[in-house]
Order: sequence, then C-alpha cells, then structure tokens
Amino acid sequence: MRVLFMCTANSCRSILSEALFNHMAPAGFEAISAGSFPRGQVLPRSLTTLQRAGIATEGLSSKGNDAFAGNPPDIVITVCDKAAGEACPVYFGAALKAHWGLEDPSEVQGDETLIDAAFRATLAHIQKRCEAFFSLPFASLDRDGLQKALDRIGAL
Repeated sequence: MRVLFMCTANSCRSILSEALFNHMAPAGFEAISAGSFPRGQVLPRSLTTLQRAGIATEGLSSKGNDAFAGNPPDIVITVCDKAAGEACPVYFGAALKAHWGLEDPSEVQGDETLIDAAFRATLAHIQKRCEAFFSLPFASLDRDGLQKALDRIGAL
C-alpha cells in the first residue's frame, strides 16, 4: 500500500510523516511525500529531528506532484493546518483521501528549546497516528471502512 503525505512546501510536516511512516512500516507499505508549492529543500531542523529520533533521512527531498506521477498512491493524507487558514493541497486521483492536520512546528517562535520541543511534539503526534494506522485490520476493511478509519485517525 502506497501512502502520499501532502502539505504546501513539502519541507517539514509531510517530510516528517514520510520518514516516520517508512521507519515504522511493515513490508508492503511505503510512504512518499509532496507539496503543492515545494520549497525545494527540506528544513534542516526536520532532518535533525528525525536523526535524533534514530530515523533515516537519506533520500528525503522537497518535491512536487510529479514525484509520484508514474506510481500513484492508494491513500493521500494532507497534513496542512486548516485551523491556521492554510490551503491544503488537492489530489484529483482515485486514491482514498484523509486529512491529518498538524500545526507547523517551523512557525514556532522562541528559543531553541521551544522550537525543538515543537518539532519533537509534531513527530510524536505523527507516531501516534502511524501506530493507529498500522494497527488497522486491513484484511477485513473494505474501501468505506478504511476511509472511516483514516478519518478517525485524523482526529487523534
């Protein structure tokens, strides 16, 4: 099963989601990420946060929708923060779609300790959702059941 995590810049939240999902994923699951307006580079603090958590960062890059053109995803999960008024990317393919909004830790103002804490909290939130995702009974879920489960996870 292929999961696409999308946000605007593809430099922080979707990158953290892609890397952590792949770190936790059993065989047969893969995540990629993309942005509607990719920044072109991953935020260094995103990479540092992942490395400190023992998660591989090789191959992570900020990219647009062309990154998956030849191999479309089964599920698309947007991670933008609608509460902050962000415009979430739109995916027009046949994939299941869910919204797992996350506050943008790169927007946090303050000292290094506060900013690092925001990045770690975001990664912990993603981990909680990935754990819920991987605990789903995929063999017994139809498309409708999976959609409902994805929506429930997004509310965690």
